[in-house]
Amino acid sequence: MKKRNNPQIGDHINLAELKKGQKAKVLFLNTTDSATRRKLLDMGITEGVQIKVKKIAPLGDPVDCELRGYELCLRKEDLKMIDVEVIL
Repeated sequence: MKKRNNPQIGDHINLAELKKGQKAKVLFLNTTDSATRRKLLDMGITEGVQIKVKKIAPLGDPVDCELRGYELCLRKEDLKMIDVEVIL
């Protein structure tokens, strides 16, 4: 996937590229490590779920996301494994 400065609606990117306030729908968990995949699934990050970026730490890591009615802080390294489609 090509990194963009300002993701637009309909773009397919990884979750780490979203800006504060943007929403996206999870398309795919792009990891072959079963432990990491299980960790993401256990936190509620499944295909089709909508995620909104609420806050980004001053140095860019971690990122506070809202999904399924709760907030979750994730490392940027983990966000890069989540392929999404921008919806807002």
